[in-house]
Amino acid sequence: MNPNAIRVCLQTRHINARGGLEKWARLIANGFAKKGADVHILTSDVLEQKGFHPSIKPHTLSPTKLFSYRQMKGFDALCKKWNKDHTSDIVFGIDRTSEQTHIRAGNGVHASFLEKRKEFEGYSSIKELLNPLNRTILDIEKKAFENPHLKVLFTNSHMVKNEILKYYQVPSDKIEVIHNGLEWKEMGEDHAIWVEKKPKIAAKLGLDPSLFHFLFIGNGYKRKGLPLLLKALKLLHPSDFHLSVVGKDRNIHSFISLAQKLGLSNHVSFFGPCQNVRPFYQVADCLTIPSIYDPFANVTIEALGMGLFVVSSTHNGGYEVLKEETGTAIKELSSLDAIKEALQFAMRFPKTWIRSQIIRKSVEHLDLSNQLTSMIDISLENR
Repeated sequence: MNPNAIRVCLQTRHINARGGLEKWARLIANGFAKKGADVHILTSDVLEQKGFHPSIKPHTLSPTKLFSYRQMKGFDALCKKWNKDHTSDIVFGIDRTSEQTHIRAGNGVHASFLEKRKEFEGYSSIKELLNPLNRTILDIEKKAFENPHLKVLFTNSHMVKNEILKYYQVPSDKIEVIHNGLEWKEMGEDHAIWVEKKPKIAAKLGLDPSLFHFLFIGNGYKRKGLPLLLKALKLLHPSDFHLSVVGKDRNIHSFISLAQKLGLSNHVSFFGPCQNVRPFYQVADCLTIPSIYDPFANVTIEALGMGLFVVSSTHNGGYEVLKEETGTAIKELSSLDAIKEALQFAMRFPKTWIRSQIIRKSVEHLDLSNQLTSMIDISLENR
């Protein structure tokens, strides 16, 4: 490592998993390294150097705690100790640590998430108070956002920025909104062949290509709004539509049962977790993401990048990138009629080659390299 280089410490409990947070952690680490910085990653995971820039050095900090909230507290304490013993120009927090100079709040605002759970899931204030994990996250969140040493707080939507300003004492000019990015250029090949591939993929998946195809992708179906979507689709019955549900949920059988009770068994297919979701984008006409809370659901822009019309809730920060010709936001998520109207509106725009090109073009500026470069440059300017 270069003794004269800018020194960056990146803090993230987990980096090996395939989620959006872990992906951004790896991108940010490599982004700083490519700018000539020496990067130290503090994580609970055991990392191999493979896949990282030579200027990146991982450090495994493993709190010996059993419960998730104790692990979170333990990792936070180990990060504080490490930074007390080591000097850095930038301390960049990714995941629930209380002391850093820069934060990417990809998890959104936990205080706001809990309010949404009370509104849509009947989650009680007593449960909130008694759950030690909630108390731990709220405590760390407040310390992190209101830390006087914090220089830049990145959010992936204006929705999250407004939530931070609502719940915490943070100067507005510290907050930078940089929407999530997508591999726009890399997705071009799969988009270019969707017309040709659709009949074959539909046959392989057991789907009728002549129907209007809704697509739902997400892990944790309840938070992503699947029960609301299924109940709204019941109001559309017997329209010629089909919904494909992709992603994991430990209670998946209860959602299959719900679809059956609603008389939608022939209109809904559950595919579970899939590593490659591109074929589903190639078959589908519209992505539906009626989230109860999502700082910015990545599937929003991935679907747009594959030429799909998008129906989103305004509780998904991703709705901010939608335009009149590319998608619609549900006016009131608590109203099944409002969800039904959004779905009916979407069905007026089945995917065509010309329409899919227009939709795909709308997110070209959100290419991942552009969004990452903006974040790295702003961080280096404010160190």
